[in-house]
Parts: sequence; structure tokens; C-alpha cells
Amino acid sequence: MSVSMDLREVVGSQVCGNGVWHTELLPAINDGHGGVIVEMKEHMDSETFVIVLRASMLQWKQQIHNIWFFIMQGKKGVWIKLPIGLVHLVETTVKEGFRYHHAEPSYLMLVSWIPNTPNTIPANVTHRVRVGAIILNDKREVLTVQEKSGRFRGTGIWKIPTGVVDEGEDIFMGAIREVREETGVDTEFVEVLGFSQSHKTFFEKSDLFFLCMLRPLSFDIQKQELEIEAVQWMPFEEYAAQPFAQKHELFKYINELCLAKVDRDYAGFSPRPTLSMFSDQPSYLYLNNKDLEKSRSANNP
Repeated sequence: MSVSMDLREVVGSQVCGNGVWHTELLPAINDGHGGVIVEMKEHMDSETFVIVLRASMLQWKQQIHNIWFFIMQGKKGVWIKLPIGLVHLVETTVKEGFRYHHAEPSYLMLVSWIPNTPNTIPANVTHRVRVGAIILNDKREVLTVQEKSGRFRGTGIWKIPTGVVDEGEDIFMGAIREVREETGVDTEFVEVLGFSQSHKTFFEKSDLFFLCMLRPLSFDIQKQELEIEAVQWMPFEEYAAQPFAQKHELFKYINELCLAKVDRDYAGFSPRPTLSMFSDQPSYLYLNNKDLEKSRSANNP
């Protein structure tokens, strides 16, 4: 059966004056990976939408005479972005074989894999990025907080400021922002001392935690009332001696890395701006700058 006959079966036998069938298709752009992205903006009722969706899917499947030709010419994945205002189209889209991929505050993204081959559509975002900040002053006091919410609420435990990196925010900027928001203290970034990965932590997602060393630029404390119960500059030895910090291995490593940086010339990872072929926007490569310079000096005496 020809594609045109398939389309007529989907939307009826409407033809224009010259006998050529046509119908409106969903607006779509190529996604750069052999698929298309449909971004719905205008209102459309469910009855009209299902007709146009079926016609569009057949159009994207056209010329599928064999699998090799399809892989080279046909569309693979179809993404449909539905804003909140078109939520009434979600059920129709799902019934046409689409599944949820991800959601943001203003839209839901659904996707369908067309060919009869292994599905290579990437999974939704798998990781959340968090930062923790060690800030020591000249008195060897560490900036610590007690939290009003979460697992540390009401425990009396003093901990370093931590938080989640915002969308589009670099790790070092996230650390500086979190310290300022929670404590009112301004800082400059020094290094990433280490990082950890854990799984199934936040809505079944994995977690990347970057332990950062920052240098204080101010010392007066202005506590964030919403999330923070108390803030203080605390002698490091007293902070490290807390039973909780002694009991849990991660916190013991945090304390050890802090001392290694301050007392034993430990080299962490510093952000270096870079450009790539994939984007005009600068990104940051975190590297051991001290050892890199040593290596360069050794190779270029």
C-alpha cells in the first residue's frame, strides 16, 4: 500500500480539487540525531490532534521499504513537547504509543521510537549535582551550620554548608552561592578536594557530591532564616571531634582532606575555562593545576 493510501485511511478520503490528498502536519524540526522535535504551541482539540499526529507519523515513516533504507533516511525518534496549556493532549499522545521522558515546570516531553531496532533514545537526566564547602579562617575555625530541615534537623550536628547546583550553574559558582545564601559570608573558590557518587538518593536518581575548599573574603555571619537554624565559626578540632563526624566514613574523609589541604600540600582540582567544538559558551575543566605545571616545566626545561 502506498503512503498516500495509508494517509487517506488515517484521516479519511478528503482530496483537493486536483485529486491530490493533503493534510496539515505537526510542525517539527530535526533534532540532529535522526529524529524530530514537535513543540506544540497553538491550541488544538484532541480529535484534530490525533488525526494530524497519525498523518505526521506516517509521513516520518515514509519510504520504509527495508530497514537499511529506513536507518539512513527515515526518522528514528519523535519528541512531542506539550506545555501545561495543552495537557488535554497527553492522554491522546500516550494512546498513540508515546511515553513520558521528562517534565519541567512548564511542559511535559513525550517520545516515541519508530524503527524496529534497539531503542537508543537517551534516558532522562540521571544525576543531581551537589556541593559542600569547607571554609577555614586564619584562626583555624571552620564555617559550620545547623539545618532546620532534612535529616540533620534537631540533631545538634554542626556541618559544612551544602546545596544543589542550579541549572546552568558551574560547580564553583554553586559553592560560592550556597555559602553566601546560608551564612552571609563571601568567599572565593580554591579547589575541588574530591567528589563522591551515590545512587537511588533523590527520586531514584544518582547523586554527585563535590567537596570544595573556599577562602573567606568576609567573616560576619548573616544566617538564612528559612533553612538554617544556626551558623558559627567553629574550631576545626571541635568540629572534627563530633561523634557523628567520627562515626561516618564520608565525614571522616572530609575532615582528612581538609587537613591534607591545609597542612600537607594536598592538590585538588581547579576550574580552567575551556572552549569546545560543541558550544560557543565557555565551560570549565577541573584539573590538578599544580602537577600540570610541574609536568610542563619538566618537559620544557
